Amino acid sequence: MKLTIERGLLMKVLGHVQSVVERRNTIPVLSNVKFDAQSESLSLNSTDMDIDIVETVPAAVETSGSTTAPAHTLFDIVRQLPEGSQVELDNTEDSQNLVLNSGRSKFTLSCLPTEDFPVLSGDELPHNFELPAKALRTLIDRTKFAISTEETRYYLNGIYIHVSDVDGTTKLRAVATDGHRLAKVEVDCPQGAESMPGVIVPRKAVTELRKLAEEFGENIRVSVSDTRIRFSFDGVVFTTKLIDGTFPDYGRVIPTGNDKVLEVNTSDFSEAVSRVSAISSDKSRAIKLGLTSGNLLLSVISTENGSAVEELGVDYSADGVEIGFNSRYLLDITQQIEGDLARFTLADSASPTLVQDTSDDTTLYVLMPMRV
Repeated sequence: MKLTIERGLLMKVLGHVQSVVERRNTIPVLSNVKFDAQSESLSLNSTDMDIDIVETVPAAVETSGSTTAPAHTLFDIVRQLPEGSQVELDNTEDSQNLVLNSGRSKFTLSCLPTEDFPVLSGDELPHNFELPAKALRTLIDRTKFAISTEETRYYLNGIYIHVSDVDGTTKLRAVATDGHRLAKVEVDCPQGAESMPGVIVPRKAVTELRKLAEEFGENIRVSVSDTRIRFSFDGVVFTTKLIDGTFPDYGRVIPTGNDKVLEVNTSDFSEAVSRVSAISSDKSRAIKLGLTSGNLLLSVISTENGSAVEELGVDYSADGVEIGFNSRYLLDITQQIEGDLARFTLADSASPTLVQDTSDDTTLYVLMPMRV
């Protein structure tokens, strides 16, 4: 294999594929990225055995061929090369080494046989549809903060994507929960997705997928089976295994009888929560919300640092109530609300609270209270 490629283009594609590669691997070839040079293109492939990413870019290929080389080392080298420089990759004379030449710089990297590199992508998945990149970003951004990090509840370690009927209309819905808060968002169901199974996309895959969705195309080709999901962008094919588990019946934790409605300016509320909770020293950063007609009192008492209170004028006319929340969870939710007003629908101090953007009826959040 021998080819020449512009440094910026190589760094961009290496940036995508190397982020999937784990820093520590018991299988040496999994630390490598696979190069496949054919005609006028170069394909790079990396995997951690759960996620597989293949990206193809144009390159001046002198000799076709393939090899594998250390992903992170190669990325670090290319990142430090001069901007705008040309990079030559060559292993025609010695298949066990890859020589990188750029200007007066020369690097020789050890290779591993391509035969050892696992093949995870390529086969067809039965359910196929196109999803606008904006819709994918919405599904991820509105829910990923609520993904659980508790490994014992592995079935919560991802976003549950499924088709749901909403008032006679089919929607594509994403849900994530860690048991303390829940996020649910819907977009129009694309043609071809109606029969797809409900799938749980793992946390790491969600993170990597979101990076790609920021950079590529208007539409994304999605293919789904019971065990894998694949996203095809412009020149990029991203495949991930799904979490093998059953997502809980989240509808049971969404309250329907809450009757106390609070509407508050989103930015004013977020800033007040952030200020008042700064005095808290514990991990939960517990904050108490005291509601009376037209008024919201936010308060924090810390045994180490003292206390803090702040009042806000709000739209609230129900009976008075006091309720405590994890302030970090409150801020995570309000950061997702783009409209001017946030609506909180409460029952009492011990029951889950609904949070919504008054200008967006496709998104719903549920927040569990805590004792303060």
